[in-house]
Amino acid sequence: MKLRYLLLLCLPLTVLAAEDTIITESTSTSDVSTTTKLESPPPSAITPTMNISNSDLCTVGVAGAVQTQILGISMGTTVRDMNCEKLKNAKTLYDMGMKVAAVSIMCQDERVFDAMMNAGTPCPYQGLIGEEAKAAWVANVEETPVEIKAEEIVDEKTKQTLMGLGSIFALLLLLL
Repeated sequence: MKLRYLLLLCLPLTVLAAEDTIITESTSTSDVSTTTKLESPPPSAITPTMNISNSDLCTVGVAGAVQTQILGISMGTTVRDMNCEKLKNAKTLYDMGMKVAAVSIMCQDERVFDAMMNAGTPCPYQGLIGEEAKAAWVANVEETPVEIKAEEIVDEKTKQTLMGLGSIFALLLLLL
């Protein structure tokens, strides 16, 4: 029996000794794939600034910009206001004491011309005023101011601007 107990006592020691000599190996393989998404703001065409805030100017600013994924274009121009120029010229002449010349400038507008005739104070005609001017206007009806149609106002600069805009628009259509 003693031998049994002795064997039982030695058995755990043998197992413990065997555990000390066990070598374990582990191998791991991994494939890592990363994706980076870069987000940036789209390019933009900025409309040019048109400084026409001076009250002494008779111009109106027009500006615009177009941006596609490939190309951006911005442009601007000024347009003369002929009626504003007429009013400023008439006021300047009136302030200089040249009242007949100021009225003559205003009479270039058909509406003012008709209003002056209806009021009994006809517009000056080549230095004539009053009844003499009225008789001269009646004798020379072909020289009375006529209303200019909007189609006739398109001047050369406006035509060039429209041609430029048309070509830019056609280019942008080609790039889309």
